[in-house]
Amino acid sequence: MAPDTDPIVVTGMGAVSPLGVGVDANWQALLEGRSGIVMNDRFDVSAFAAKIAGLVPGSFDPTTAVDPKDLKKMDLFIQYGLVAAAEALTQSGWVADSADRQAVTATIIGSGVGGSPVMAEAVDIIRDKGPRRLSPFTVPAFLANLAAGWISIKYGFKGPIGAPVTACAASAQAIGDGMRLIRTGEADVVVCGGAEGSVDPISIGGFAASRALNTSFNDRPTEASRPFDKGHAGFVLAEGAAVVVIERLSHALARGAKPLAIAAGYGTSADAYHLTAGSPDGAGAQVAMNNAIRNAGIAPDDIGYVNAHATSTEVGDNAEINGIRAVFGDRGQSLAVSSTKSATGHMLGAAGAMEAVISILALRHQMLPPTLNLHDPEDVARQFDLVPLTAKPKALRHVLSNSFGFGGVNASLVFSAI
Repeated sequence: MAPDTDPIVVTGMGAVSPLGVGVDANWQALLEGRSGIVMNDRFDVSAFAAKIAGLVPGSFDPTTAVDPKDLKKMDLFIQYGLVAAAEALTQSGWVADSADRQAVTATIIGSGVGGSPVMAEAVDIIRDKGPRRLSPFTVPAFLANLAAGWISIKYGFKGPIGAPVTACAASAQAIGDGMRLIRTGEADVVVCGGAEGSVDPISIGGFAASRALNTSFNDRPTEASRPFDKGHAGFVLAEGAAVVVIERLSHALARGAKPLAIAAGYGTSADAYHLTAGSPDGAGAQVAMNNAIRNAGIAPDDIGYVNAHATSTEVGDNAEINGIRAVFGDRGQSLAVSSTKSATGHMLGAAGAMEAVISILALRHQMLPPTLNLHDPEDVARQFDLVPLTAKPKALRHVLSNSFGFGGVNASLVFSAI
């Protein structure tokens, strides 16, 4: 594929995660090797096997982006999405202040689950007080597309709107969908990403029942998320949001915006293998990665860093490494592969966008974020530079970010330096 003479670029980024509120706070925490995993005090976990989670810290203030009177109308994931979008739009400087601008601005915000806390609360209200006590905002508070809806309404964006609900690949697919909208000419600017707020009894209980969650480190929360390590024992459920603003380079320059990175390639695929596990050889992941690299007009050897999906499960981590090895060959230590879920936990439908932001920051700062808690790597992963424990500098031109989800959905994004 010939290089794109007018590439799609990222002009704004916003983030809310267990590491902090704001892109800079998240990046600093990553460089310092801090973990956002804590004891779960969101609800009584005494009867639950998993007692830890990645919780957005108390410094989060939704009223920086939400009118206080509207808070009761939305679940947490919507609040997280609105705050992340506000940061991204402020950095981008994009304001849809005319009918023409409104019509060409799209909003694509994915979520893996949506408002499950509100759903859980609604069940309790019906049981304890009766259905007449439900709020009229119950349904719009939990619908998965309402993060996109609120952002669109708040800023007057009248272009295409969407909300991929593809489990843990949702927000990576949202960014990919945004790229497609720009390439087809359906939008000039896309506000895209993902939001999740599902640290609640349904999600914690359900994932634990499927034996996906880490229940072995309840007394050592910061050590619990350990991708690629032989001691990995399940993922840690987390919450948050990340949003990026993308547009053509010519469009950005014409309005005086600063391009942060090129959104160069996107690939997606289905495993058609198993409801919750990928093929051991990472076959579906290989397709997504190869398609993203081809879509970017580069070769596998051009990628210097992979932000892995790796959630800290033995089956998933090893399958992804096998897929990476098949795509990139015997690159050895010349290919850096780290999993920042070791610090954030697994933000489900928001994970892909969060890791896209981190990948862009790695490009901009020429710095590799570390894989925390990596002391004894799985044999299959040792061949690559897993960036154990501490961040380190590396010259980067192109990076790849992976996101995979239940149902066998795979999504890969390539970002390139300006």
